[in-house]
Amino acid sequence: MRLDLKDYLERKRKIVDQALDKYLPKEKDEPKIIHKAMRYSVFAGGKRLRPILSMASFELVGGKGNSILPVACALELIHAYSLIHDDLPCMDDDDLRRGKPTSHKVFGEGMAVLAGDALHALAFEVLLRAKRLDVISEVANAIGTQGMIGGQVADLEAEGEKVSLSQVNFIHTHKTAALIKLSIRAGALLGEASSEELDALSRYGEKIGLAFQITDDILDVVGKEKIIGKKTGKNQNKATYPKIMGLEKSKRIAKKLVEEAKEKLEVFGDNGFILKELADFIVNRAN
Repeated sequence: MRLDLKDYLERKRKIVDQALDKYLPKEKDEPKIIHKAMRYSVFAGGKRLRPILSMASFELVGGKGNSILPVACALELIHAYSLIHDDLPCMDDDDLRRGKPTSHKVFGEGMAVLAGDALHALAFEVLLRAKRLDVISEVANAIGTQGMIGGQVADLEAEGEKVSLSQVNFIHTHKTAALIKLSIRAGALLGEASSEELDALSRYGEKIGLAFQITDDILDVVGKEKIIGKKTGKNQNKATYPKIMGLEKSKRIAKKLVEEAKEKLEVFGDNGFILKELADFIVNRAN
């Protein structure tokens, strides 16, 4: 029976949201304003793609139960913190995120910075529940200067400059793809994947991570603000695939990456169908 991806995503999203609600401080807890700001960004919408990828990977390699949930939620908290900081005037200066005013527009820049910092700290507090130092180490590396932050540094340095394809790839694979690859690897590690399975899933994660960011670049050019929930055309001075390769070639590259990602799942036979569906979803999404 073919997977109803929409139903699958909704079921998993609800599980993640319930767990996030449990892990996050309540708005009535002091200091109320920071807890309100944290919850505002975490529950402002979003597909929970990173935690869902970790859960799908965990289940694919035989993981059972809810032991993946703390890691899945920590990944979403990290993602939320990175978006808050990414939207700040000193970074991408965005007023909208998922169709709602960004954190700094609602709570002010100072409180937005603190909300991001607090979500970052909470993510590691939640991660400790998994009691897996190998996973915690991978998370720290993937979001540090060798991963997400390193990519953000390169993105800032490239703004308004003439850049090469290799520079764009560096930015994309670090700023965005590193956290997506990590999500896949974290689930596989928690599910006790074999070395062959872990390698296949790692390569799958690398390719869908890059495809995800290329698709974001494309949507900034052709997407509709009302649908994608943020202003379009803001990447004109950024290092992007459409800027370097052109729009149509960028679309072909993203689709090719997805096909290559799905090929990496052949080791799992028919059991890899969920991650294959998720790979197609990444490149075909409208926001």
